[in-house]
Amino acid sequence: MKLTQILKIAVIPVLSGFTFVSASNTALADYLNSQGSGGDYRYELWSSDDNSRYYLKIWLYEASPTSSPHTTTRGFDSTREALIYFDCNYAKRNLPECG
Repeated sequence: MKLTQILKIAVIPVLSGFTFVSASNTALADYLNSQGSGGDYRYELWSSDDNSRYYLKIWLYEASPTSSPHTTTRGFDSTREALIYFDCNYAKRNLPECG
C-alpha cells in the first residue's frame, strides 16, 4: 500500500473528525449583551447562544480590563433578573425587588 493511500484512509478521517468537533464547539458561543457598573463593581452581561440563559461576569471597578472576573454568577432566566441581582448585591441599590 502506498503512503498516499495510507494517508487517505487513516489521516483524512481523523482530521475531518477534529474539524467537526471544533466547528461544533465554536457554534456554541456565548455573547456579550451589555456592560455597566455600580458601587465598587462593574459587570458584563452575557447570554447563551440561544438567549435562554444569562449570566454576569463581575469585577471590582478598579480592576484591569484584562483581569479575570471577581466572580461569575449562576445562570438567570432573563436579563432583567440578572441586572436586578447585580443592583441588589453589588451596586447596593435600594430597589423594591431587593426585598
